[in-house]
Amino acid sequence: MQYIGELISLVVSVLWTISALASEVGSKHLGVYVLNVWRLGLSLLFAGLLLWATMGAPSPVYAGGEAWTWLLLSGVVGYFFGDYCLFSSYLVIGSRFGMLFMTLAPMFTAFFAWLMLGQQLSWKALLAMVVTLSGIAITVFHRGGGHKVSLSLPLKGVLFGLGAALGQGAGLVMSMIGLNHYRADVPSDMLPQMETWLPFAANMIRCLAGTLCFTACLLWRGEMHLMAESRHDHKGLLAMLCAVFVGPFFGVSLSLMAVQYTAAGIASTLMALTPIMILLPSKWLFHQPITWKAVAGAVISCVGVSLFFLL
Repeated sequence: MQYIGELISLVVSVLWTISALASEVGSKHLGVYVLNVWRLGLSLLFAGLLLWATMGAPSPVYAGGEAWTWLLLSGVVGYFFGDYCLFSSYLVIGSRFGMLFMTLAPMFTAFFAWLMLGQQLSWKALLAMVVTLSGIAITVFHRGGGHKVSLSLPLKGVLFGLGAALGQGAGLVMSMIGLNHYRADVPSDMLPQMETWLPFAANMIRCLAGTLCFTACLLWRGEMHLMAESRHDHKGLLAMLCAVFVGPFFGVSLSLMAVQYTAAGIASTLMALTPIMILLPSKWLFHQPITWKAVAGAVISCVGVSLFFLL
């Protein structure tokens, strides 16, 4: 079937839009800490079952000390810090603006890849950064009286959005380093049959770090009883399950499938359309008005993301 890769990529963008909306609902009902313990705990369980079925063991076999260290650190930065900021941004500015700030993640990824891996920052990457930042600026700033420029969103929400993108970008680079160490740990005769599943095994370690961190926060805050109480919040649990299955489970699986049928740059660009797709559902569900600035900012930010992959 022609254009199947492009169609799958668009489906992924829709699924991630649904996941963001469900996560906003779940955060409002369950709270950021409880939602993430459920979400990452279930992802950890599903990853274990997948590894058991594909690699014969419900744990990341052959992973050595350096791989564990980098992947655990990646989980702390990406899943704990990054997701805490992301879900907190949903509570302050909503998933629509939270996903808009996530278009900055490729910029932070490029920066940390330059800082930690020595990868070059080309003029193309810098151009993509400028375009993406311009789209964010159009949405976030407005001109007030006396020609003063001020934020149109709460500063706390903006900082959470920036923290979410930074956490994802830094966490991704750390996971790349950890995955390289993991790949080196696998015996050469076993690598061909395990290559496909190594990212899932690496992600299991990241999920473990995130689950432990969010659980530790609940213990430190004396709020572990909220986990038991959350079982009675059926709407919150339903939203959480929707976010888990639609996002990490189906979304990630289909994204891996998409790049098998079309160029990675095209797939990544189409999958990055979430900030545009989320505009109408946010208006219907949360009564957030759609303005020309919101549309222009989302479109320009998505164009900036596409430049990272297509230039």
